[in-house]
Amino acid sequence: MPTPDDSIARAPIAHFFDEMFAGKGQIREHYQAYAHWLHAHSVEDMKARREEAFELFHRIGITFSVYGDGTLAERTIPFDTVPRIIPVTEWKYLERGLEQRARALNAFLDDAYHNRNLVSAGILDHDDIDRHPCYQSVMQQVDLPNNIHAHICGIDIVRDADGTYYVLEDNLRTPSGVSYMLENRRMMMRLFPELFIQQHIAPIHQYPDYLYESLCEASPNASSSPTVVVLTPGRYNSAYFEHAYLAQNMGVELVEASDLVVREHRVFMKTTSGLEKIDVIYRRIDDEFLDPKVFRSDSVLGVAGLMDAYCRGNVSIVNAVGNGIADDKSIYPLIPELIRFYLGEDPVLANVPTYRCQEPGDLDYTLENLETLVVKEAQGSGGYGMLVGPHATPDEIEQFRKRILAHPSAYIAQPTLALSTCPTYSGDMLSPRHIDLRPFVLMGKSIRIVPGGLTRVALKEGSLVVNSSQGGGTKDTWIAESDLTFQDPNFDKGALC
Repeated sequence: MPTPDDSIARAPIAHFFDEMFAGKGQIREHYQAYAHWLHAHSVEDMKARREEAFELFHRIGITFSVYGDGTLAERTIPFDTVPRIIPVTEWKYLERGLEQRARALNAFLDDAYHNRNLVSAGILDHDDIDRHPCYQSVMQQVDLPNNIHAHICGIDIVRDADGTYYVLEDNLRTPSGVSYMLENRRMMMRLFPELFIQQHIAPIHQYPDYLYESLCEASPNASSSPTVVVLTPGRYNSAYFEHAYLAQNMGVELVEASDLVVREHRVFMKTTSGLEKIDVIYRRIDDEFLDPKVFRSDSVLGVAGLMDAYCRGNVSIVNAVGNGIADDKSIYPLIPELIRFYLGEDPVLANVPTYRCQEPGDLDYTLENLETLVVKEAQGSGGYGMLVGPHATPDEIEQFRKRILAHPSAYIAQPTLALSTCPTYSGDMLSPRHIDLRPFVLMGKSIRIVPGGLTRVALKEGSLVVNSSQGGGTKDTWIAESDLTFQDPNFDKGALC
């Protein structure tokens, strides 16, 4: 059993909010039961369980491509066995904010492709929509079931130094990571079953059922049993594991473009028994590759004639085509205003303060403060195309200055966030590492959210980049359904600090 002299966790970093520690010798109330359990297990025992987790993940094939290292090799996604725990009261607050944001984003998308009331209100100009690089004119005036465009929303949440939650970005095209959330929980229950017996942790296993119900509700067919498929670009895609995982757990077919065909403005799946009509396609392919007749003519990943069938209302595509105009980083600063405009409500969750470089005043401020800001491409994702001012060299800053001046509308800037930290294994020691959270909001006739989400962790000391595609890892996220305080007068909390 560890002692204070060979402590298994370092003290939290003073200027970051630590999810587990309120200070040296002080463990937050909702972590105390877990801390007591952790204190009772040796370093060797925890190391053996981490190694078991790695071997199981490797055997199952839970991998992700790490881009930028010159190899594009598939690697087992790093998994940390210390959970991120959120009290149920905090989760209920987050849940309200997530539901509100998803409703507003869907209202914006439906309005942008129909009446454009936000233009009449002076929030955006027609050109802001029509010239947006992700705007798809083919979607104008296309009516969708339940007026839902973003059926699956991955909304990234971060926590600042004072413990305040903020929305960092919205993902409304093909948000990924939910399979890792589900497998992380399965792994924790396999490795540490006693924790789930002793404590009340909200379940998440119902996500595939929720997803299937939401997909069925998107069907243009009134049938009570629509045919749903998952469309994947194939096994060489970095997220192929997730595509296959979700299809299997929903009990639907995983298909590629060659498995589908359009006949008389309807989409069919080729089977050994003939053609079977498809009602809903959960696509994991970007817009530009969906239909070579409408988008990229050289695409072999899409289905010729798919968009015609879609626009006629004969098949549903989830998420809808053209959603990129809503999760673009240049639109992000407007979301609080859109919440007020469409819902008549004040935002529950705040945005991170953001400077739109297309605005002259914001551009001037950004250029004057590049050394302290994080600058992002409006169309960027996965942590690429960023300047992290405090960690950049003078030459990198000057190169970025030139890029911004050449195309101001392509960039936004934000203050460097003091992302919260959570104890994470580094070797045999626990050390604070920065984290974020991606909950998944499912939109249909009702809103469905499983409690928690995917916690991503920056494994490199001091790094703020949590993306799996750049070497980040993941943790299980627990929503503590009741008081998890463990009362034991012999428990030395200082031994964990």
